[in-house]
Amino acid sequence: MTVKLAVNRRITGIAAVSALAVTLAACGGNGGGETTTAAETTGTTEEVEETEEAETTEAPEAGGEMDYSALSGTIAGGGASSMEKAQNGWIATFASEAPGVTVSYNPTGSSGGRTAFIEGTVQYAGTDSIVGDDQLAEMEASCQSDVLELPLYVSPIAVIFNLPGIDSINMTPETIANVFNGSITKWNDEAIAADNEGVDLPDLDIIPVNRFDGSGTTENFTEYLSVAAADAWTYEPADMWPIEGTQSGDGTSGLVDVVTSTEGAIGYADASRAGGLGTVAVGVGEEFVSYSPEAAARILEVSEPTESATDLRLTYDLARDTTESGTYPVVLVSYTLACTGYGDQETADAVKGYLTYVASAEGQEVAADPDVAGIAPISDNVRTQVMAAIDQISAR
Repeated sequence: MTVKLAVNRRITGIAAVSALAVTLAACGGNGGGETTTAAETTGTTEEVEETEEAETTEAPEAGGEMDYSALSGTIAGGGASSMEKAQNGWIATFASEAPGVTVSYNPTGSSGGRTAFIEGTVQYAGTDSIVGDDQLAEMEASCQSDVLELPLYVSPIAVIFNLPGIDSINMTPETIANVFNGSITKWNDEAIAADNEGVDLPDLDIIPVNRFDGSGTTENFTEYLSVAAADAWTYEPADMWPIEGTQSGDGTSGLVDVVTSTEGAIGYADASRAGGLGTVAVGVGEEFVSYSPEAAARILEVSEPTESATDLRLTYDLARDTTESGTYPVVLVSYTLACTGYGDQETADAVKGYLTYVASAEGQEVAADPDVAGIAPISDNVRTQVMAAIDQISAR
């Protein structure tokens, strides 16, 4: 008899199981990995016949349940390193629901993931940027089917600072841009003071800190600045910081370390890494919004689909300059790529099952845990669209 996933079941021992997922991820790039035997099943002749008749496993409606225990096979993914911790969490917890499936993820970066997906060495991929027309055509040729592009990873980017005794400061988009472009150099500058009445701002130099390495976080942060504060930020969005001679840190950890050790420093990082540092409440319309999972997730609700979006490619032109109340627009959205058609039913069902779990309320909750990845769970409205797209996966 099969066992169904309890949607509200609490996850325990996540750190220990995630270590297993890291080991599995090392097998990721070539689509290989260690093969596992499908779980043994027992039952009457009628039960076996019923199982054989059910060639595919239907994806659920938002908030529904799915039976994962009959799935089997090995699937590999790779791509955006931003998704690594979330993927480790998803893989670890999915393993307890689908013991017959081995899933791996190799965080080679968005470009590496897209290339591997085109080459067919991974069955799914993560990308921090929307797929262009040329690569989409290559992906469709490799899949011999349509391609799914699903927003399964939404993460707030926190603007972090080090001012002892101050936990939060309000800043408009223009003020943030002028701080990072070097126009505002003191913490008690009148532009900052005007939005922080009653806060004892020190007469202290501001030290902007950026990522030294190429980063999807940097690209999304500079995109936010270029859209929300176009008059103050004249640089194009890019994964490399566009200003030379600045303080910098290598990777998220390096940047956070520099801000943590430097009084007066300000930087940007995945919100799950903010720790005890102060954070900026961002000006949105007539209010200032602090980051939170709910506020970050709202960005998809207030954004328009891209011109290339379809029912299968749920891509968004993020409303970085939104004035919608309660929306935090400084976010990173990573998309998961998959084929709608695979060469065999086992692989199709395994990919469909894994992505269904990732998109489910419980899967999103797993990655929302600050000890895992601290993502902003997608809304029920977005989940309904995602599940409808995942339901199109089948054998060719």
